[in-house]
Amino acid sequence: MKPRSKILIIAGSDSSGGAGIQADIKTITSLGSYAMTAITAVTSQNTTGVKSIVAISSKEISKQILFTCGDIKPDAVKIGMLHSESIIRAVINSLKLIKVSKIILDPVMIAKGGAQLIDNKAINILKKYLIKKVSLITPNIPEAEALSGVKIKNTQDMIQAAQVLLSIGAKNVLIKGGHLKSRIVKDIFVNKKEIKFFSNKKLKTRNTHGTGCTLSSAITTFFSCGKLLNKSCELGIKYVNQSIRSNPNFGKGHGPVNHLNSITINKKFR
Repeated sequence: MKPRSKILIIAGSDSSGGAGIQADIKTITSLGSYAMTAITAVTSQNTTGVKSIVAISSKEISKQILFTCGDIKPDAVKIGMLHSESIIRAVINSLKLIKVSKIILDPVMIAKGGAQLIDNKAINILKKYLIKKVSLITPNIPEAEALSGVKIKNTQDMIQAAQVLLSIGAKNVLIKGGHLKSRIVKDIFVNKKEIKFFSNKKLKTRNTHGTGCTLSSAITTFFSCGKLLNKSCELGIKYVNQSIRSNPNFGKGHGPVNHLNSITINKKFR
């Protein structure tokens, strides 16, 4: 088969392969599209945690974006880890030049353990300038709280936080509900015209490393191929849930999901 669309990923690298650029490439490829990358940071990590983070300079990130897209124009862009003010500004300026309308932002701000990954100045720049330039923002509950200032304890709080994000310029918001203590996970898609819940049974597993990266990349892939944004969210959530269910159970900590769950391998390659 030939790739159905071309996607530029702007995100950090995960040496363990479960999250970040590696998860993005696997997801986009597994769903039938072509992945290009601009790496914002190199991490040394495994399923038990992050050992180190080395930032890539904002100038080098801009070069990756502009030189790549000057040759192969993407149909959509997925943005992940942007950990400083200068990098966020560089990405904004680069996006102006490549002129791609379909952009999904996964605001990687809070680590699984609760640690804040970017400083308040960078968060303010993201809120003031970047949110309004993207098609969809996909925060989890801690990230939605940090961006909106709303303490989220239930689905009504999720709606309120999403509406705050719309008021500061977001076009569409998908808040992921996995952090709430409930047997049913409710993710909510909100824009000025609709509110839609996606409800799924919470899966008991420790293999959830990279689910946020995987979901945003899956949504970007479906969106780049012409699906409506709310339908892209629905299909992306289904892909992630199946990836969790069929996890390979690797590592001693929070293991990766199975990005290959959507692929049937041709017999001649077995």
